[in-house]
Amino acid sequence: MAKRKSAPTKQRRGAPDRVWLYGGHAVLAALANPARTCERLVLAAESRTRWADAVAHAGNARPAGALSLPDPEFPERRELARLLPEGAVHQDIAARVAPLTQPALADVVDGLPAETRAAVVLLDHVTDPQNVGAVLRSAAAFGAAAVVTTQRNAPPETGALAKAASGALEHVAMPREVNLARSITELQDAGFHLLGLAGDAAADLPAEAGETRTGLVMGAEGTGLRRLTRERVDQLVRIPAHGPLPDLNVSNAAAIALYEVIGRPGNTAPPDA
Repeated sequence: MAKRKSAPTKQRRGAPDRVWLYGGHAVLAALANPARTCERLVLAAESRTRWADAVAHAGNARPAGALSLPDPEFPERRELARLLPEGAVHQDIAARVAPLTQPALADVVDGLPAETRAAVVLLDHVTDPQNVGAVLRSAAAFGAAAVVTTQRNAPPETGALAKAASGALEHVAMPREVNLARSITELQDAGFHLLGLAGDAAADLPAEAGETRTGLVMGAEGTGLRRLTRERVDQLVRIPAHGPLPDLNVSNAAAIALYEVIGRPGNTAPPDA
């Protein structure tokens, strides 16, 4: 999948202006992304040789003319840990970066190839950064065009979100919209069939997954989709599960739903979706 290009849009109010990313996949993907501004690169002295080749390879992946990367710093592991949130599993590598500028949903839709299969995930009050990151990872794996969140009641870009995304934050657009109901209507006007995932739905997801353009609307664990969201989607669907624990968390449900709409053979999204 190609690196995601940034597009100008307003940043989420209250979002941090600098973020510490940590963990191998998240940091190396950020280093390779020409749209990412990296201010500091910190490698624990104990693992200096472990990361040297991978860091060099990531830096070389940046095209000519992209912002250069900072020279790495090599503090002791305990000094690196002090830069990060308590308990962060950093794998001896971290980078201080500017958050990505996210495109508006309209820009994502306008950039989609006509008459090709596409999927967009919309998150309705999903506030756990690790869940959002895991959804991004599934979106990258199956070629979803975007994961849409809202400017309120959604986590900002953080190290925890990026680590759960395992590099996908650099590849999948994450528009932060003011109003999710308005975003649903916007996608419907663009020819998307909007499916709301709900455990009490009468229809099964596989039976409704045949449209060329599909929006998957996912609610928070416990509360699910809000009433207005349920009213705005085209169809409420459920993932058929017959075991003793039929409920799935939002990231697992997103992975299964994306496989149904664009992952199955014959349903594959284009590589640069």
